[in-house]
Amino acid sequence: MRAKSSHNLPTDSTLLRNWRRWESGESRPDDFYAPIIAAAFDTVTAAFFPKARPNRDDELLSATGMDTLEFIGRLRMSDVSASTLDAVRITAERLCCEYPYADPHELHAEGTAWLRRITSLLDGRLTLAQHREILVLAGWVALLVGCVDYDLGRRTSAEATRRAAWSLGNEAGHREITGWAAEMAAWFALTQGNYRGAVEAVDGALEDSREFGVGVQLAAQRAKAWARLGDRGEVERALGIGRAILERLDHPANLDNHFVVDPQKFDFYAMDCCRVAGEDRLAEAFAREVIRNSTRADGTIRNPMRVSEAHLTLAVVAVRNRDLELAVAEGMRAFAGKRRSLPSLMWIAGEVAREIIERYPGDPRTRCYLEQLRALSVE
Repeated sequence: MRAKSSHNLPTDSTLLRNWRRWESGESRPDDFYAPIIAAAFDTVTAAFFPKARPNRDDELLSATGMDTLEFIGRLRMSDVSASTLDAVRITAERLCCEYPYADPHELHAEGTAWLRRITSLLDGRLTLAQHREILVLAGWVALLVGCVDYDLGRRTSAEATRRAAWSLGNEAGHREITGWAAEMAAWFALTQGNYRGAVEAVDGALEDSREFGVGVQLAAQRAKAWARLGDRGEVERALGIGRAILERLDHPANLDNHFVVDPQKFDFYAMDCCRVAGEDRLAEAFAREVIRNSTRADGTIRNPMRVSEAHLTLAVVAVRNRDLELAVAEGMRAFAGKRRSLPSLMWIAGEVAREIIERYPGDPRTRCYLEQLRALSVE
């Protein structure tokens, strides 16, 4: 066996000493001895002396040229200050609180502009906690923009924004946001007459939402759908689920936020179900309670969209009591509100129209109501 020129053959004692070190694992044969030893055992070097896999952290640190402390420090660095996040957090909350009464076109424009600003923060350097919070804040604002889109009758845009909100919530692991995205899907389905679709949207999300206020809203949408499908048992079951969730929740700190379910809203849900079920006395009582709770001491309306639906409930009760004059008057009050969700208003007002037409098909007051309803649809 001929040695390479770069190696002088060792003495027997040196070779024996090296062999013992190789056997003990204290060291490995170098590139000269390794193939010779492997050949002696009738194998190849890579099989007999496999290269150790580098430690993943060591490899990453080596590649970045940073030591451990510097590397961890970089993960904690950010281009976004705490005060910036505070400002965004406050703005997102404010926008969600303005939903019930703000001009929908202005709210949509501002919400969309802020959604762009918030998502642009993702292009900067963020801590992991900041990255998640920005996804969450963008999710809330996207939910708001989607709601306003739907209020304005922009179904396609509303659905696209709803899906974006769900994606943001899912990426952030935020079950409340994904729950509200499902609630919006149920709402869209309900107002389009797809009651089975509304039930399916709720059933896919309710189990994961029972710790949050959105679980109450999901249960309410389920009750509304089953009321129109004529299943009183399922209506009671859904309302029972919503009531149980509401009982477990702490009283919300900010009742103005659209995505906070306040205890008084349960009367609003029950009002709808009672009206559809023909329980007129209960429906009327709930409607008057909704109007009372939504009216401030100075007479201004806190929740105009709830009040509009309450007036439509009173219109149904009136026409069933054969008082067309009162029914039309209550309907006109519902149409007079400046802040409205067009699909929801048209949906309930259409149900009122069917009640009126059934009992007073040729009456001039019926035609007056229908003309006002048609005028709404083209605004």
